[in-house]
Amino acid sequence: MMNPYPRVRDTALREARRQLLERGEIAAGLVDPRLARSWARSQDAGLSPVGRNLDAERLSASHLRHALDRHQDFIAHAQPVMEYLYAQVEASHSMVILADDRGLLVHAMGDADFLGKAERVALAAGASWHEQQRGTNAIGTALAERVPVEIHGAEHFLERNSFLTCAAAPILDPGGRLLGVLDISGDHRSQHPHTHGLVRTAARMIENGLIRGRHRRDTLVHLHRQAEGLGSVAEGLLALSEDGWIIGANQAALAMLGLDTPDLGATPLAWVLAARLEDLADWGRRRGPQPMRVNTRRGEPLFVQIDAGKASIPAPACVRPGEPQDALAALDTGDARLKAVLEKARKVAGKAIPVLIHGESGAGKELLAQAIHRSGPRRQAPLVAVNCAALPENLIEAELFGYAPGAFTGAHKDGNPGRLREADGGTLFLDEIGDMPLALQCRLLRALQDREVTPLGGGKPVAVDFALICATHRCLRDEVEAGRFRADLYYRLNGRNRSLSGVLCPPAPTRNNPSHIHQGGAGSDQGDSDQQQVAAA
Repeated sequence: MMNPYPRVRDTALREARRQLLERGEIAAGLVDPRLARSWARSQDAGLSPVGRNLDAERLSASHLRHALDRHQDFIAHAQPVMEYLYAQVEASHSMVILADDRGLLVHAMGDADFLGKAERVALAAGASWHEQQRGTNAIGTALAERVPVEIHGAEHFLERNSFLTCAAAPILDPGGRLLGVLDISGDHRSQHPHTHGLVRTAARMIENGLIRGRHRRDTLVHLHRQAEGLGSVAEGLLALSEDGWIIGANQAALAMLGLDTPDLGATPLAWVLAARLEDLADWGRRRGPQPMRVNTRRGEPLFVQIDAGKASIPAPACVRPGEPQDALAALDTGDARLKAVLEKARKVAGKAIPVLIHGESGAGKELLAQAIHRSGPRRQAPLVAVNCAALPENLIEAELFGYAPGAFTGAHKDGNPGRLREADGGTLFLDEIGDMPLALQCRLLRALQDREVTPLGGGKPVAVDFALICATHRCLRDEVEAGRFRADLYYRLNGRNRSLSGVLCPPAPTRNNPSHIHQGGAGSDQGDSDQQQVAAA
């Protein structure tokens, strides 16, 4: 909350305090909005910035013992991190403080020499630093805002606390409940710009320790966008139930998967990662600590490691002799029509043949596409899914083909590789391809023919190698006749085996009977050979 220019900051703070006391509100933009909200809450609690306020009562020895017993697990996980944190700030006349979710100090350590006798009591275990009792301060304000904050000098609501500089970060348990706050407090003259980052990192360390400790009997999944990030303080952590539901997570994992705290306990792993728990466990058994690359359901690549702890994760189901053991077999419900579709799909999985899946919404097109990918030789590489109907027309080209740095207004400064390049080595799944704009269909056709991608804004073409699966609820033949879909792209995807459509399209698709399937031309003699083999099956 600090301004880098002290004189400007001090002048703004004095003016903001005057406005609050005289008018009851602060003009927008004068101080940080979080600080303005905290000062307003402090005033509403009946506190006065100057003069004497009623001192907050400290817990008696017996009540403090009860509070410490209640927070025993929290303190046990925090104490080693606090010792490490204090070693980083030992020479700065600072204290490291742990408070619970009500602002009660439950553990404190460090150098209290900069404090007077009264302040030493106020920063000892048993004292409360809730905003309603102490006004704006890092502990109380971090609890109220649920975000890391830094309160320096005159930013404290009570002038008697202006000798302090404090940085605090909230700590959440694996279920997303606010446990308390970790804080560094010191003399305002010894303020250091790195303190805020140190306390945030330490809070993450405590959260990660809590999820490992409380879920040591459950399956833990480690996540990061880079393989080297696994095992670091920045990794995401998920705790899973035996049947694969997410029952705990740290904040990093929630952010990577696009989840919020209410999603915990209500979301299976399969909804957010394009991999089953059994597949992750099987990888762990075969590859040990080697990270596995998987995609989120949003198509973003992640590296994962699995730690089964004492949980029992079943190995992939055994099949009877003579039956293929793959993801397509898992979709087999015994229905003869579905079995025929799965057999046809199995024969083209891994071949240089585009696959087109047709079916109504909810028929299971994406489920079938995932199974085809996981049943082929590219199953360890990413499956990148793109919903052509969900992307705005002005963004879909950049999303698919990527763009160079500064290619257009709002472009990321580092550019973007695009989904086609992300799918290199794996499978590209274009859902609802019938909704793709005509102009973009031309670029896609060129990329399929040349097997290379040129990003928007220029740059050298980049070679790509991916299997292609497309899906649509539209009849593309009718779309071609109506001029809404390019005939050359349609025949590229499906043109060489139009006579197979009747064989491969079971009537009345359902969620357990996923869709019609067509396989398209590969554009090579090998592709013709493969298709003849499918036709003869």
